[in-house]
Amino acid sequence: MKSLEILLVILFVLSLSSCEKEPEIVTDIDGNVYKTVTIGYQVWMAENLKTTKLNDSTGIPYVTSDGIWAGLATSGYCYYDNSWGNALIYGALYNWHTVNTGKLCPTGWHVPTNEEWTTLMTYLGGDTLIGGKLKETGTAFWLSPNRGATNETGFSARGGGNRHEWGDFVHIKECADFWSSTEHTWAWDDAIFIGLHSITSNPSKNYAGKSTGMSIRCIRD
Repeated sequence: MKSLEILLVILFVLSLSSCEKEPEIVTDIDGNVYKTVTIGYQVWMAENLKTTKLNDSTGIPYVTSDGIWAGLATSGYCYYDNSWGNALIYGALYNWHTVNTGKLCPTGWHVPTNEEWTTLMTYLGGDTLIGGKLKETGTAFWLSPNRGATNETGFSARGGGNRHEWGDFVHIKECADFWSSTEHTWAWDDAIFIGLHSITSNPSKNYAGKSTGMSIRCIRD
């Protein structure tokens, strides 16, 4: 009888494990596959976007020249220091004009609004000390001290830096800047972004010129 009880317990445990969902993945138009993570009621990509096309297959211009980038008022993307190696680690950097197409993320996903970023921050406890919950630990992808990093959410943010409006690349491993899809309310040439930093656990929410190149994290519709 005892052996039967043990067997039933084993079968019950196995049935539970078989019911566990595999982590969802999403594939972009280029065939790049991304891990995802559920945080509260939101489902986020757990990696930075690196597609070279909009989800309708329209190519996004790849811009290496500082001068061309600085004068760009239409869609464009790049890799930090124009290095594919950096793209593999940190994803691509996109200007906000690309975000504004509404077609940058895979179908069924979108670039988060400012409100959706706020929802994430609120769920994690407010806008102080939560940056560490979103950052990868250690100093492989962040400069020391990578303060407060626990990555307890599985968001796995890496310090991918950005590309200034005038074309130069800055702050790799120092910060991770993510566009929102929300324009600034009065600065017509600016849009809102969220920043994470190596030297603090506090995230920042600010605005930058739409020609700035930043990372993208998509959120499920």
